[in-house]
Amino acid sequence: MIFSKTLTHWYSITKRDLPWRETNNPYHIWLSEIILQQTQVKQGLPYYEAFVSKFPTVFDLANADESDVLKLWQGLGYYSRARNLHASAKHVAYHLKGEFPNTYKELLKLKGVGDYTASAIASICFNEVTAVVDGNVYRVLSRYFDIETPINSSKGTKEFKALAQELIDAKQPAEFNQAIMEFGATQCKPKNPDCSICPFNTSCLAFSKNKISNLPVKIKSAKAKKKYFNFLVFISEDEKTILEKRKGKGIWQNLYQFPLVETENELREKEFKKLVFNHDLLKETTFKMSLYNKETLIHKLSHQHLHTKFWIINTKKLPTKGVPTSKIRDFAVPILIGNFIEGFNF
Repeated sequence: MIFSKTLTHWYSITKRDLPWRETNNPYHIWLSEIILQQTQVKQGLPYYEAFVSKFPTVFDLANADESDVLKLWQGLGYYSRARNLHASAKHVAYHLKGEFPNTYKELLKLKGVGDYTASAIASICFNEVTAVVDGNVYRVLSRYFDIETPINSSKGTKEFKALAQELIDAKQPAEFNQAIMEFGATQCKPKNPDCSICPFNTSCLAFSKNKISNLPVKIKSAKAKKKYFNFLVFISEDEKTILEKRKGKGIWQNLYQFPLVETENELREKEFKKLVFNHDLLKETTFKMSLYNKETLIHKLSHQHLHTKFWIINTKKLPTKGVPTSKIRDFAVPILIGNFIEGFNF
């Protein structure tokens, strides 16, 4: 088909030089695809290189402590990806003797691997004719064919997958899949793509109808919930602080944070001090409390916005076991906490 030939020809000339394109090692391809989920190449590349360097094989990753994996992942967000990465590495290493599944259907059984990732690995590593569909692909196909079906609907998921499968070059599926992803990332960009240099500008329906900015169509998601986080940053005279490991299935599972007081709304300084006066860690403690950030920090996650304040608690002695502030950077923390640590400069 002309579309496929034009696309792969464009790719052969313009593709970026990226390390995971120099191999068909399924471990490396899998690593790159998991890291690049919801992450741009520019941001993900240093993480990929760090993981390959520290964990050269799937066995190295499987044998690592989860805390080390989370620490290396710090800053990428969506930490469930890192936990799933570690779980799948253990499965491949211990149950599959280090051999990755070599078909789309078997790859889907790995934790954290969905349709897109399974298709990418199966086509790139094992030449299986299975089309990838990610945000870039949705954008390219919806514009080229002028498809207004919402991409985040069940109908849209099926429609675009079927179309991509119809278009894929059966003789070189890996090349086609990488080409269409690259095209969406560098040419058919979300905003203000340069259509004047696009190889499809004479056949793209959205371009001919002046609809580029209207596609793809997406159903609006529910409004993000507001949460109010107050972190208690203890500092003792012997230069120690308190870190707690988050439990449960919520955000930042198994990452470390300062003791947290969550409130139903944003409180003024006087109101908050009154509220926490009887906090378990402060009951028997002589302390001096001050607000670090006068302006509330708003940390935006996919489904919630965290309105955050850091309260400095200076005390002679910690009310519980602490960690030296000199060791605080050894712990895997959310980027919100990490940014505070760097800014406060313990």
